[in-house]
Amino acid sequence: MEQTQQQTSIETGPQRIRVVSHLIFPYDPTVNMTKLPGANDTAASFQFDQEDHTLGNALRFMIMKNPEVELCGYSIPHPSEAKMNLRIQTYEGTTVYDALEKGFDDLMDLCDVVTTKFTDARDDFATSMDTQ
Repeated sequence: MEQTQQQTSIETGPQRIRVVSHLIFPYDPTVNMTKLPGANDTAASFQFDQEDHTLGNALRFMIMKNPEVELCGYSIPHPSEAKMNLRIQTYEGTTVYDALEKGFDDLMDLCDVVTTKFTDARDDFATSMDTQ
């Protein structure tokens, strides 16, 4: 699996935000999400299309590790819809967009560490099996 640069860019429009992870995988790495009404710089809700608890819980965890975030939670509005809502509230001095971008970056870094450790352990195991 080939990977290129690992950064998150958030291109903001009137109500639509597009998050591009810049990774080359067998699937489309573009996540579509909508900023829900009533948002400001320190409190906003986003709706992610085609996402579920897998991204929701991991992203919530990584965003909550940021000391400038006051609250982050996610919900799945209905099990039959492939949508995930994420709510972020930050303290003054940082924006929800910065917190969201940092959360994505931190999550990608964590995935890189897990991938590296798994690959190393798999290779060590394969080597030990070859020597027996």
